[in-house]
Amino acid sequence: MSRPKWSPAGSSVVYTPTEIRALTPIRENVEKRAAQPELRDLFLCHAWDDRKGAAKELFELLEAQGVSVWFSEKDVRLGAPLLREIDRGLAKSRIGIVLVTPAFLNRIRGEGIADKELSVLLARELLVPIVHETTYEQLREISPLLASRGGMDTAEEALAIVATKLAELVSL
Repeated sequence: MSRPKWSPAGSSVVYTPTEIRALTPIRENVEKRAAQPELRDLFLCHAWDDRKGAAKELFELLEAQGVSVWFSEKDVRLGAPLLREIDRGLAKSRIGIVLVTPAFLNRIRGEGIADKELSVLLARELLVPIVHETTYEQLREISPLLASRGGMDTAEEALAIVATKLAELVSL
């Protein structure tokens, strides 16, 4: 276990070498896009079914650490066209995180909105998968491309620790 260069002095967060390798290119993109202050730090891609559970919990943990997060539950105005609002959110975020849950796996099988968000994030090379209550093996069966990306797994560390690592990743 070691500390990446973006981790602030005195941080108690420990990263695995695999996490450092996977997250370093993401951090470099965050730094390149820092000159665009109108951008949110993160776009939170999640299954509709998780909006009041795990996705909301992760959103709240990130916001509590000062991370600006595009989250559909907060950012889509009543009556606004959902896909257009998501498109704007994707365009105005430095990186995306994908909360991979059993519900998310079911949603991307059905080619719904979560699948569209995922397609955009995969094309941008700016995403971090967060596997929650499922496994990378199950993800690999449905989306080998997403599973090939390095990310984090809440089976290995609590969602709060994942949020802290993400906050450090995007802090400038």
